[in-house]
Amino acid sequence: MFTRILSFFAAAVFSLSALAAGPEAFEGHDYTRLKRTQPVTTGKNVEVLEFFWYRCPHCFQLEPGLDAWLKTLPSDAQVRRVPAVFRNDWMPDAKLYYTLEQMKLLDSLHHKIFDAYHVQNINLNDPAVLGGWIAKQGVDRKKFEDVYNSFSTQAKATQGARLATAYAISGVPAFIIDGKYATTVSMTGSEARLFEVLDQLIVKARAERSDKKAPR
Repeated sequence: MFTRILSFFAAAVFSLSALAAGPEAFEGHDYTRLKRTQPVTTGKNVEVLEFFWYRCPHCFQLEPGLDAWLKTLPSDAQVRRVPAVFRNDWMPDAKLYYTLEQMKLLDSLHHKIFDAYHVQNINLNDPAVLGGWIAKQGVDRKKFEDVYNSFSTQAKATQGARLATAYAISGVPAFIIDGKYATTVSMTGSEARLFEVLDQLIVKARAERSDKKAPR
């Protein structure tokens, strides 16, 4: 019930903020330009990376507004979620995310994991607790644990950790737009402003891509 109310409130706030584009995003205040542009994996689409951590209260708080914003994402932009790993005890959360991704369970369980940590106070970092919780969700526990403990899942989680280092991410949630620009709620000052800035940076990245293709 709590998460449904929160989702409704966030969607309402987002809808109101979407009525006005807001002031132009200011480099050095609303966002920063990375010293070195990083490659993207989204091809023709503008890439938006979201670095998060399941146990981060700020990431949990942002989820309803982020869900509402994702519904407005232009067709030439693509969001990739990356579970950040700053310490060894963050690795289980990253492995959990990539296990769900490989098993195609993110749509059904991603938000439930946030709720388990932040609403129900369930310690999914404990393998025994996680296994039991997964089984209660109707997922084959052995199959889940096989994927969770696989080399491919460990490799994906490690790669995510390297991405956070490459982008010099110091906290979560954080966003990287097209390998060039970084922004956070703390930079923009509010969640509503964050989504305004993200929209503007997508437009900016799109224009820069078009400019590169234009004949000289």
